[in-house]
Amino acid sequence: MFNDIEFTIDGAVAHILHHRPAARNAESKRLLDEMDAALDLAVADPQVRVIVFGGTGAHFSAGHDLKEAQRERQDFTVEERFDYEEQRYFDYALKIWDCPKPTIARVQGACVAGGFTVANMCDLIVASEDAFFSDPVVRTMAAAAVEVLVHPWAMGLRRAKEFLFTSERMPAAEAYRIGMVNRVVPGEALEAETRALAEQIAQVPPFALRLVKRSLNRSLDAQGFKVALSAHFDAHQLSHVSDEFARNRGSGLASAIAKGKA
Repeated sequence: MFNDIEFTIDGAVAHILHHRPAARNAESKRLLDEMDAALDLAVADPQVRVIVFGGTGAHFSAGHDLKEAQRERQDFTVEERFDYEEQRYFDYALKIWDCPKPTIARVQGACVAGGFTVANMCDLIVASEDAFFSDPVVRTMAAAAVEVLVHPWAMGLRRAKEFLFTSERMPAAEAYRIGMVNRVVPGEALEAETRALAEQIAQVPPFALRLVKRSLNRSLDAQGFKVALSAHFDAHQLSHVSDEFARNRGSGLASAIAKGKA
């Protein structure tokens, strides 16, 4: 059924994996559509109690497929870009956040930009020792971070400012120290440790889990979580029509990212 993801169900655990390892699991349009479709299947299956998001190969995800964006969407109008990104970046992400079943991100290697969003929409994150987190687009593309500004909610306000202002790569150990990651494990143990955690959660009565997750998420909604995310999405769209962004786009989105990495 799928090309850019792997979707499997093993007992009570569904696995939805980015599957473009040759492209560092960059999130193409097809990958995002397939991931959303797989999420629907996992939610609808009464056998599934926990959903794991991950990536095949060395990395979780290097983020949006910038080469595809440059090739297919560089000449989008403001309206076209808004509609595309609202659906595939914002709505798809919030759908993971609102998923009625517990979700776990299993992260190894790069977890960058759009990949950072997917991981932080999950309820829990288990990372390998070699994992790192990054959102470099403020520096590299003059864009106002990624579309879903979950950062201050995941790591605290001042740490989020430092993270975005400097475009740093945050190693898994630091992400654990500040509470963004639940567990850090050796790379060779990542799959087994995540599986064990998923199976442990799968033993909890599912309706009780659903209710407590709704209550926990609402505690952030009461503080303005979704209002803040929606407001930032609009600001992100505004950054696309700035002179700064136009200069970076003119030199090529892929080359801007390469420059930022250097």
